[in-house]
Amino acid sequence: MTSPTPAPRPPAQDASAPPLVHVRRGQGKPLLLIHGLGSSWQTWAPILPGLEAQREVIAVDLPGFGHTPPLSGEVSIATLADAVTEFLTREDLLGIDAVGTSMGARLVLELARRGGVLGAVVSLDPGGFWQGWERGFFYSTVAASITLIRALQPVMPALTASPVGRSALFAQFSSHPWALAPELTLTEMRSFAASPSTDDALHTLAFGAAQQGLPRGQLAHPLVIGWGRWDRVCLPVQAARAQALFPDARLHWFDHSGHFPHWDMPAQTLQLILDTTA
Repeated sequence: MTSPTPAPRPPAQDASAPPLVHVRRGQGKPLLLIHGLGSSWQTWAPILPGLEAQREVIAVDLPGFGHTPPLSGEVSIATLADAVTEFLTREDLLGIDAVGTSMGARLVLELARRGGVLGAVVSLDPGGFWQGWERGFFYSTVAASITLIRALQPVMPALTASPVGRSALFAQFSSHPWALAPELTLTEMRSFAASPSTDDALHTLAFGAAQQGLPRGQLAHPLVIGWGRWDRVCLPVQAARAQALFPDARLHWFDHSGHFPHWDMPAQTLQLILDTTA
Protein backbone atom coordinates (compact mmCIF):
# COMPACT_ATOMS: atom_id res chain seq x y z
CA MET A 1 0.00 0.00 0.00
CA THR A 2 1.12 3.56 -0.65
CA SER A 3 1.32 5.88 2.33
CA PRO A 4 -0.83 9.03 2.64
CA THR A 5 0.78 12.06 1.03
CA PRO A 6 0.30 15.79 1.57
CA ALA A 7 -1.71 17.79 -0.96
CA PRO A 8 0.38 19.28 -3.76
CA ARG A 9 0.90 23.02 -3.90
CA PRO A 10 1.18 25.29 -6.94
CA PRO A 11 4.14 27.67 -7.22
CA ALA A 12 3.75 31.41 -7.70
CA GLN A 13 1.72 32.48 -10.75
CA ASP A 14 3.59 33.29 -13.96
CA ALA A 15 2.03 34.82 -17.05
CA SER A 16 4.08 32.83 -19.59
CA ALA A 17 3.12 29.29 -18.51
CA PRO A 18 0.68 27.58 -16.15
CA PRO A 19 2.05 27.04 -12.66
CA LEU A 20 3.20 23.46 -12.21
CA VAL A 21 1.42 21.82 -9.30
CA HIS A 22 4.02 19.87 -7.36
CA VAL A 23 5.03 18.30 -4.09
CA ARG A 24 8.31 19.24 -2.46
CA ARG A 25 9.50 17.27 0.52
CA GLY A 26 12.45 15.44 2.02
CA GLN A 27 15.86 16.97 2.51
CA GLY A 28 19.21 16.84 0.81
CA LYS A 29 20.32 17.57 -2.74
CA PRO A 30 17.24 18.53 -4.84
CA LEU A 31 15.86 15.99 -7.31
CA LEU A 32 13.18 16.64 -9.94
CA LEU A 33 10.71 13.88 -10.92
CA ILE A 34 8.76 14.09 -14.20
CA HIS A 35 5.91 11.67 -14.90
CA GLY A 36 4.78 10.13 -18.18
CA LEU A 37 1.82 10.43 -20.54
CA GLY A 38 -1.58 10.70 -18.84
CA SER A 39 -0.04 10.41 -15.40
CA SER A 40 0.76 12.70 -12.45
CA TRP A 41 3.40 13.12 -9.76
CA GLN A 42 1.77 10.26 -7.84
CA THR A 43 3.17 7.67 -10.27
CA TRP A 44 6.39 7.83 -8.23
CA ALA A 45 4.72 6.49 -5.06
CA PRO A 46 6.65 3.16 -5.00
CA ILE A 47 10.04 4.94 -4.71
CA LEU A 48 9.13 8.26 -3.09
CA PRO A 49 9.84 7.19 0.51
CA GLY A 50 13.31 5.94 -0.42
CA LEU A 51 14.13 9.08 -2.37
CA GLU A 52 12.82 11.42 0.32
CA ALA A 53 15.05 9.76 2.90
CA GLN A 54 18.13 11.08 1.07
CA ARG A 55 17.04 13.86 -1.28
CA GLU A 56 14.75 16.87 -1.42
CA VAL A 57 12.22 15.65 -3.98
CA ILE A 58 10.30 17.99 -6.27
CA ALA A 59 7.67 15.93 -8.16
CA VAL A 60 5.62 17.90 -10.68
CA ASP A 61 2.38 17.59 -12.62
CA LEU A 62 3.12 18.63 -16.20
CA PRO A 63 0.78 21.12 -17.94
CA GLY A 64 -2.50 19.40 -18.79
CA PHE A 65 -1.87 16.47 -16.43
CA GLY A 66 -2.75 15.85 -12.82
CA HIS A 67 -3.80 19.16 -11.30
CA THR A 68 -1.78 21.52 -13.52
CA PRO A 69 -3.77 23.57 -16.08
CA PRO A 70 -3.03 22.81 -19.74
CA LEU A 71 -0.90 24.90 -22.05
CA SER A 72 -2.80 27.51 -24.04
CA GLY A 73 -1.24 26.43 -27.34
CA GLU A 74 0.57 23.44 -28.82
CA VAL A 75 1.28 20.44 -26.61
CA SER A 76 4.65 19.05 -27.65
CA ILE A 77 7.94 17.91 -26.18
CA ALA A 78 9.34 21.35 -26.97
CA THR A 79 6.55 23.31 -25.26
CA LEU A 80 6.44 20.99 -22.25
CA ALA A 81 10.22 21.33 -21.93
CA ASP A 82 9.82 25.11 -22.08
CA ALA A 83 7.25 24.95 -19.27
CA VAL A 84 9.54 22.85 -17.08
CA THR A 85 12.43 25.22 -17.73
CA GLU A 86 10.29 28.19 -16.71
CA PHE A 87 9.25 26.39 -13.55
CA LEU A 88 12.86 25.61 -12.63
CA THR A 89 13.90 29.19 -13.35
CA ARG A 90 11.05 30.57 -11.22
CA GLU A 91 11.89 28.23 -8.35
CA ASP A 92 15.67 28.86 -8.59
CA LEU A 93 16.27 25.17 -9.41
CA LEU A 94 18.24 25.34 -12.67
CA GLY A 95 20.92 22.64 -12.67
CA ILE A 96 18.79 20.23 -10.61
CA ASP A 97 19.25 16.48 -11.05
CA ALA A 98 16.22 14.88 -12.72
CA VAL A 99 14.45 11.59 -13.36
CA GLY A 100 11.78 11.07 -15.99
CA THR A 101 9.63 8.13 -17.00
CA SER A 102 8.12 7.44 -20.45
CA MET A 103 7.13 10.84 -21.91
CA GLY A 104 8.88 12.43 -18.93
CA ALA A 105 11.97 10.40 -19.80
CA ARG A 106 12.03 11.96 -23.24
CA LEU A 107 11.52 15.37 -21.65
CA VAL A 108 14.60 15.01 -19.44
CA LEU A 109 16.62 13.92 -22.48
CA GLU A 110 15.48 17.04 -24.34
CA LEU A 111 16.34 19.23 -21.36
CA ALA A 112 19.76 17.56 -21.03
CA ARG A 113 20.34 18.19 -24.74
CA ARG A 114 19.58 21.90 -24.35
CA GLY A 115 22.21 22.29 -21.65
CA GLY A 116 22.19 24.51 -18.59
CA VAL A 117 18.82 23.26 -17.33
CA LEU A 118 19.52 19.95 -15.57
CA GLY A 119 22.35 18.24 -13.77
CA ALA A 120 22.59 14.45 -13.69
CA VAL A 121 19.72 12.68 -15.48
CA VAL A 122 18.04 9.27 -15.33
CA SER A 123 15.70 8.59 -18.27
CA LEU A 124 13.46 5.54 -17.77
CA ASP A 125 12.06 3.97 -20.98
CA PRO A 126 11.80 7.19 -23.01
CA GLY A 127 9.27 7.46 -25.81
CA GLY A 128 10.03 8.80 -29.27
CA PHE A 129 12.63 6.40 -30.66
CA TRP A 130 10.35 4.24 -32.78
CA GLN A 131 10.79 3.49 -36.48
CA GLY A 132 8.49 2.15 -39.19
CA TRP A 133 5.61 0.04 -37.89
CA GLU A 134 6.61 0.73 -34.26
CA ARG A 135 5.19 4.24 -34.50
CA GLY A 136 1.72 3.02 -35.47
CA PHE A 137 1.93 0.23 -32.92
CA PHE A 138 2.65 2.70 -30.15
CA TYR A 139 -0.08 5.13 -31.14
CA SER A 140 -2.85 2.63 -31.84
CA THR A 141 -2.30 0.42 -28.80
CA VAL A 142 -1.97 3.30 -26.33
CA ALA A 143 -4.91 5.20 -27.88
CA ALA A 144 -7.06 2.06 -27.61
CA SER A 145 -6.02 1.65 -23.97
CA ILE A 146 -6.97 5.27 -23.19
CA THR A 147 -10.38 4.85 -24.84
CA LEU A 148 -11.00 1.72 -22.79
CA ILE A 149 -9.83 3.37 -19.58
CA ARG A 150 -12.28 6.22 -20.04
CA ALA A 151 -15.17 3.85 -20.75
CA LEU A 152 -14.40 1.76 -17.65
CA GLN A 153 -14.22 4.62 -15.14
CA PRO A 154 -17.49 3.68 -13.36
CA VAL A 155 -16.10 0.23 -12.49
CA MET A 156 -12.44 1.20 -12.16
CA PRO A 157 -12.28 0.88 -8.34
CA ALA A 158 -13.42 -2.73 -8.57
CA LEU A 159 -11.09 -3.54 -11.46
CA THR A 160 -7.99 -2.10 -9.83
CA ALA A 161 -8.82 -3.82 -6.53
CA SER A 162 -8.58 -7.21 -8.25
CA PRO A 163 -5.31 -8.90 -9.36
CA VAL A 164 -7.17 -10.15 -12.43
CA GLY A 165 -8.43 -6.64 -13.22
CA ARG A 166 -4.96 -5.13 -12.78
CA SER A 167 -3.51 -7.81 -15.05
CA ALA A 168 -5.99 -6.93 -17.79
CA LEU A 169 -5.55 -3.17 -17.45
CA PHE A 170 -1.77 -3.05 -17.16
CA ALA A 171 -0.57 -6.00 -19.25
CA GLN A 172 1.08 -3.66 -21.76
CA PHE A 173 2.75 -1.54 -19.08
CA SER A 174 4.02 -3.91 -16.39
CA SER A 175 5.83 -7.24 -16.33
CA HIS A 176 3.76 -8.33 -13.31
CA PRO A 177 0.66 -6.10 -13.18
CA TRP A 178 -1.20 -8.33 -10.71
CA ALA A 179 1.36 -7.38 -8.04
CA LEU A 180 0.94 -3.61 -8.38
CA ALA A 181 -0.68 -1.71 -5.51
CA PRO A 182 -4.43 -1.13 -6.01
CA GLU A 183 -4.14 2.49 -4.84
CA LEU A 184 -1.38 3.21 -7.35
CA THR A 185 -3.24 1.69 -10.27
CA LEU A 186 -6.54 3.41 -9.46
CA THR A 187 -4.81 6.78 -9.23
CA GLU A 188 -3.12 6.16 -12.58
CA MET A 189 -6.37 5.16 -14.27
CA ARG A 190 -8.18 8.21 -12.89
CA SER A 191 -5.41 10.49 -14.14
CA PHE A 192 -5.38 8.97 -17.64
CA ALA A 193 -9.11 9.56 -17.94
CA ALA A 194 -9.15 13.10 -16.55
CA SER A 195 -5.99 14.76 -17.93
CA PRO A 196 -7.01 17.15 -20.74
CA SER A 197 -3.71 16.99 -22.64
CA THR A 198 -3.39 13.21 -22.93
CA ASP A 199 -4.70 12.93 -26.51
CA ASP A 200 -2.67 15.84 -27.89
CA ALA A 201 0.51 14.67 -26.18
CA LEU A 202 0.02 11.11 -27.46
CA HIS A 203 -0.33 12.34 -31.06
CA THR A 204 2.76 14.55 -30.72
CA LEU A 205 4.80 11.72 -29.23
CA ALA A 206 3.89 9.42 -32.08
CA PHE A 207 3.94 11.78 -35.05
CA GLY A 208 5.69 14.97 -33.93
CA ALA A 209 9.25 16.14 -34.47
CA ALA A 210 11.97 13.55 -33.97
CA GLN A 211 14.12 13.79 -30.87
CA GLN A 212 17.49 15.44 -31.49
CA GLY A 213 20.59 14.08 -29.80
CA LEU A 214 23.82 15.40 -28.35
CA PRO A 215 27.17 14.55 -29.99
CA ARG A 216 29.85 12.74 -28.06
CA GLY A 217 31.80 14.92 -25.67
CA GLN A 218 29.11 17.57 -25.22
CA LEU A 219 27.27 16.08 -22.24
CA ALA A 220 28.18 18.02 -19.10
CA HIS A 221 26.63 15.70 -16.49
CA PRO A 222 25.99 11.97 -16.00
CA LEU A 223 23.14 10.54 -18.07
CA VAL A 224 21.70 7.06 -17.68
CA ILE A 225 19.02 5.64 -19.98
CA GLY A 226 17.17 2.80 -18.24
CA TRP A 227 15.06 0.28 -20.16
CA GLY A 228 12.85 -2.62 -19.16
CA ARG A 229 13.60 -5.78 -21.13
CA TRP A 230 9.86 -6.55 -21.16
CA ASP A 231 8.71 -3.09 -22.25
CA ARG A 232 5.69 -3.49 -24.57
CA VAL A 233 5.17 0.25 -25.06
CA CYS A 234 8.66 1.45 -26.02
CA LEU A 235 10.15 -1.75 -27.38
CA PRO A 236 13.65 -2.72 -26.15
CA VAL A 237 15.10 -2.45 -29.67
CA GLN A 238 14.60 1.31 -29.37
CA ALA A 239 17.14 1.57 -26.54
CA ALA A 240 20.07 1.36 -28.96
CA ARG A 241 18.63 4.23 -31.00
CA ALA A 242 18.30 6.42 -27.92
CA GLN A 243 21.88 5.68 -26.91
CA ALA A 244 23.11 6.37 -30.45
CA LEU A 245 21.64 9.87 -30.23
CA PHE A 246 23.18 10.35 -26.79
CA PRO A 247 26.48 8.46 -27.11
CA ASP A 248 27.82 9.68 -23.76
CA ALA A 249 24.85 8.09 -21.96
CA ARG A 250 25.11 4.79 -20.12
CA LEU A 251 22.44 2.21 -20.91
CA HIS A 252 21.03 0.27 -17.95
CA TRP A 253 18.78 -2.77 -18.43
CA PHE A 254 16.04 -3.77 -15.98
CA ASP A 255 15.83 -7.50 -16.57
CA HIS A 256 12.43 -8.07 -14.94
CA SER A 257 10.60 -4.85 -15.80
CA GLY A 258 8.04 -3.60 -18.27
CA HIS A 259 7.56 0.05 -19.23
CA PHE A 260 7.75 1.38 -15.66
CA PRO A 261 10.86 0.18 -13.77
CA HIS A 262 9.91 2.29 -10.75
CA TRP A 263 6.80 0.08 -10.47
CA ASP A 264 8.19 -3.31 -11.43
CA MET A 265 11.68 -3.07 -9.89
CA PRO A 266 11.46 -0.21 -7.37
CA ALA A 267 14.50 -1.17 -5.29
CA GLN A 268 16.82 -1.35 -8.30
CA THR A 269 15.36 1.86 -9.75
CA LEU A 270 15.86 3.68 -6.46
CA GLN A 271 19.48 2.58 -6.26
CA LEU A 272 20.17 3.55 -9.87
CA ILE A 273 18.77 7.04 -9.26
CA LEU A 274 20.72 7.57 -6.05
CA ASP A 275 23.97 6.27 -7.59
CA THR A 276 23.62 8.35 -10.76
CA THR A 277 22.78 11.59 -8.98
CA ALA A 278 25.10 11.21 -5.98
